[in-house]
Amino acid sequence: MFTINEYFDGKVKSIAFQNKQGNFTVGVMDIGEYEFGTNTIERMTVISGELIVRLPEKENWQKFCKGETFTVAAHQKFHLKVEEPSAYLCQYE
Repeated sequence: MFTINEYFDGKVKSIAFQNKQGNFTVGVMDIGEYEFGTNTIERMTVISGELIVRLPEKENWQKFCKGETFTVAAHQKFHLKVEEPSAYLCQYE
């Protein structure tokens, strides 16, 4: 079964699914700036476009392009800047 999620007035959309490899969402983000919170460890891989990320307790922004992954610890907040529509895969641990 799939679960469809929508955030920030429809600018971020994802589909959640589960398989033998774990729990995932695959989604898209429109141009904008966003803040997310985590409940578990999240590993986000950019599928298309790029995400500019400020990880928890960091002052600098980092750019992640297609094929690159970043990890956010559980119970943290992180910020994203999206300068072009982009897609991602997120694995939850």
